[in-house]
Amino acid sequence: MGHLKLGFQNHRLHFLRFIPHSFNVSTTTFWVLNLTTTTVQNSALSYTPRSKSVIAKALTTEAAAKVQPAKMVKAIRVHELGGPEVLKWEDVELGEPKEGEIRIKNKAVGLNFIDIYFRKGVYKAPTMPFTPGMEAVGEVIAVGPGLTGRKVGDIVAYAGNPMGAYAEEQILPADKVVPVPPSVDPIIAASIMLKGMTAHYLVRRCFKVESGHTVLVHAAAGGVGSLLCQWANALGATVIGTVSTKEKAAQAKEDGCHHVIIYKDEDFVARVNDITSGKGVEVVYDSVGKDTFQGSLACLKSRGYMVNFGQSSGTPDPVPLSALAAKSLFLTRPSLMQYTATRDELLKTAGEVFANVASSVLRARVNHKYPLSQAAQAHEDLENRRTSGSVVLLP
Repeated sequence: MGHLKLGFQNHRLHFLRFIPHSFNVSTTTFWVLNLTTTTVQNSALSYTPRSKSVIAKALTTEAAAKVQPAKMVKAIRVHELGGPEVLKWEDVELGEPKEGEIRIKNKAVGLNFIDIYFRKGVYKAPTMPFTPGMEAVGEVIAVGPGLTGRKVGDIVAYAGNPMGAYAEEQILPADKVVPVPPSVDPIIAASIMLKGMTAHYLVRRCFKVESGHTVLVHAAAGGVGSLLCQWANALGATVIGTVSTKEKAAQAKEDGCHHVIIYKDEDFVARVNDITSGKGVEVVYDSVGKDTFQGSLACLKSRGYMVNFGQSSGTPDPVPLSALAAKSLFLTRPSLMQYTATRDELLKTAGEVFANVASSVLRARVNHKYPLSQAAQAHEDLENRRTSGSVVLLP
């Protein structure tokens, strides 16, 4: 019996059998007839002669067999560590979501100081080159196979890992996103997702602020600082904030600061001592780091909490444990990722943030918007303290 090989491009062999000459064949069926004398066009057949007609039916399965070309989208890429100038606006390939993944078209991207840390190498990116960005809101435009709970058209937000928000579109694990309530505008959601959840764990979990407490918030007019002041005030605390300019002092007052210190004009340690009549504060929320760290420790009362959650001025100098002993101080360097490690924690935290936005307990100040392509300018302005409130990048 003869041997037949099939090589139809973009088709998968379904079956092969002998059939009678009278059999009616559809247009998707390929005949091999009288192979000793007939030339078969547009195929890749090789054979040895055989005595009967043969039908090889190949079902078109283009979705499985064709290699889909990768879609090109615009994104910010970092090929080397350095200043804002290393942020490059480039075309990148983006595939399709796999099992457990979704693809979103970003509507707004939040700018955070952690993006600067990765750009400069303070924090190490998992790959090089990389796309920065830890916060975005977008519309689901594709879902991976078998995925339930998310559908095309959903508006979702994410904050934290995986990094890569500085892009027109991105692929994300479905369990890392949360639904955005219809009452919350996507730009507001992008400005408050990471910062709001940071403020949440700082005042509700890291140190639980209660009525009667006195708290010190550095960078009180910044994205997180603004929310901290609002939230701590709503919880009944006396809020002291430090800022760099009179304009930022006015904003901090509006956001709930009872006392505002312009640290360029006065010693914040001495001023806090005056405000508290020498008692000190229960907790300091310090995102500045090197320039304020030692002073922050001095502002604490006995058994006070030093919460260092950033280092915009640089990494603080090492502190010997004995320095904490005089007042039995607590020192912590928390990170959002450890407070939203589980799906339940993520949903609960984001839910409380959005609920407080809806009830006007929290007001997001989106004071600056930049095209995503101008991320370098946004980074420069944030680093040089030319911004206040939240900064949003628009794809």
